[in-house]
Amino acid sequence: QVQLVESGGGLVQAGGSSRLSCAVSGIIFSMASLSWYRQAPGKQRELVATIARFGVTNYADSVKGRFTISRDNAKNTVYLQMNSLKPEDTAVYYCRTDIFWGQGTLVTVSS
Repeated sequence: QVQLVESGGGLVQAGGSSRLSCAVSGIIFSMASLSWYRQAPGKQRELVATIARFGVTNYADSVKGRFTISRDNAKNTVYLQMNSLKPEDTAVYYCRTDIFWGQGTLVTVSS
């Protein structure tokens, strides 16, 4: 059974930082590509960042230079470090691998 469990969301002031974690089980983690998505109120879910099997990363233009995706294969965990947060980053953040999704964690950025 594949499980993805996000943690680390919460209320952050604009300009601040936060780190999300996603613990993954039930797959060969080291071989998986992993992604973070987000869905803001009233908007479609969008891809934020992806990290491939060998660590190659890709980012949405809106977060480039502010967010960093990383992985720890020993801990089966993928991270999203978010810096210089803006109110428009407010969303539920989800991690995903293949067809599997986590339950999401809410990040609220106050102005």
